[in-house]
Amino acid sequence: MDKFDYMREAMRQADLSAQEGEVPVGAVIVRDGAIIAKGRNRRELGKNALYHAEIEAIDNACKTLGGWRLPRCELYVTLEPCPMCAGAIINSRIEKVYFGAYDPKAGSVASVTELFQLPYNHRPKTEGGVLEEECSAQLSAFFKTLRTQK
Repeated sequence: MDKFDYMREAMRQADLSAQEGEVPVGAVIVRDGAIIAKGRNRRELGKNALYHAEIEAIDNACKTLGGWRLPRCELYVTLEPCPMCAGAIINSRIEKVYFGAYDPKAGSVASVTELFQLPYNHRPKTEGGVLEEECSAQLSAFFKTLRTQK
């Protein structure tokens, strides 16, 4: 599998979110070439601001590996991480983040700010724009459907 395959799996997680009426954001965590955790946006269902795709994936990866550090792990997420998720990524020591769509309103890896460039004790590598058009289209379609329903 390659980065596009992993991002497509994150997009499948985002599809599940959309089916539940959530903003379609999905994430997977990969270690040594295998997906070890998945997550998706569940803020509306859970009525909780913390239920972002990245947070769920990190939580699941920590449970899978039995610790809070996620060495040799890569995160694939369909939307650029927000400040909360960027902080969780730093704290969990994820080595690299691949994201699809840029987020000009809340993106904290490249768009609004670049938290991974600050002098924290860990600085994940990043690659943005992986399947960017597909990830952006997924979000646009969801919001178009919402507007149509109203």
